[in-house]
Amino acid sequence: MVNIILMKHLTMASKHQTKTIKQYESDGWFVINLIKTNKNGIPDLLCLKDGQVPLFIECKEKTDTVKPLQQYMIDLLNSLGFKAMVSKANV
Repeated sequence: MVNIILMKHLTMASKHQTKTIKQYESDGWFVINLIKTNKNGIPDLLCLKDGQVPLFIECKEKTDTVKPLQQYMIDLLNSLGFKAMVSKANV
């Protein structure tokens, strides 16, 4: 039962990430899904576009919350001159 719930959650998160990736790519951004990095709490996506500040996006489902480490990393990235934000699913 736990595996089924976990897989459903991962599938939902993937759908929101996929939608976000498509949205930014259609606007000319080069989007990288940061699946596993050496930095815990790093946002899910890195979006790059010529002439724009690099953008980090943490994708969350409607009922999901940002963890303290994730918020710390978002604040850190913003303080370093990057743009970092949370994208929350509407459904």
